[in-house]
Amino acid sequence: MTLHTPPPSNSRETPSLQVAFHRTELAVILSLYGRMVAAGEWRDYGISCLREVAVFSVFRRTAENPLYRIEKRPKLRGKQGMYAVVGIDGQVLRRGHDLKMVLRVLERKLIRAVR
Repeated sequence: MTLHTPPPSNSRETPSLQVAFHRTELAVILSLYGRMVAAGEWRDYGISCLREVAVFSVFRRTAENPLYRIEKRPKLRGKQGMYAVVGIDGQVLRRGHDLKMVLRVLERKLIRAVR
């Protein structure tokens, strides 16, 4: 009986982990998204799960740049909060630890749209 060992690897192979939104987080985001679609403000969305950040992008039209990006960065959990809403110009509109509180900045825009 022969025992074969795998050849030594020169590079450190670590599985590429991705940051993603949890089901409860998506429920909160999609609830707001549905209300904004009903108000006629938003029309499309995209989700990106990257290595350090998960992004929910909101579009008025599909071919445009996103109006808002809802980002989740777990590395900022202990500092400023891992959730952020970023505007079209890249400015952070709100950052915090609680997703519902962070999304309130967008709900204010819904109140203006309904008037």
